[in-house]
Amino acid sequence: MPKISKPTADSENPEWSAEKFARAKRFDELPAGVQSALKSRGRGPQKAPTKKLVSVRLSPDVLAAVRATGHGWQSRIDEALRTQFVKERPAPVKRARRKVA
Repeated sequence: MPKISKPTADSENPEWSAEKFARAKRFDELPAGVQSALKSRGRGPQKAPTKKLVSVRLSPDVLAAVRATGHGWQSRIDEALRTQFVKERPAPVKRARRKVA
C-alpha cells in the first residue's frame, strides 16, 4: 500500500481556523443572488449525442489491463465493443484531451 504523505501548507488555500468556521454560512443562509449564481453553474448541454450509463462486471485482470492503458480507457472499451458487435460504425468523435496538472 502506498504511503500517504501529510498535507503541506498552501499559501493560496490556508487551513481554516476556528474563527473562520464560526463566520462561515450555510448555503441556505447566503443571499438569494449568490445562491442563484452558484446554482446556475453546471455542466451545460452535451455537444455530442449522449452515451447510456450502464453497469458492467469485468474480471479484475481485464479491468486492470484496460485501465493500465491510461486516460480514455472507457472510450477504448466502447470502441472495441462497437467494432465487435455493430456492423455500421459511425465516425468516432474526436475530443480534446484534458491537461492534467
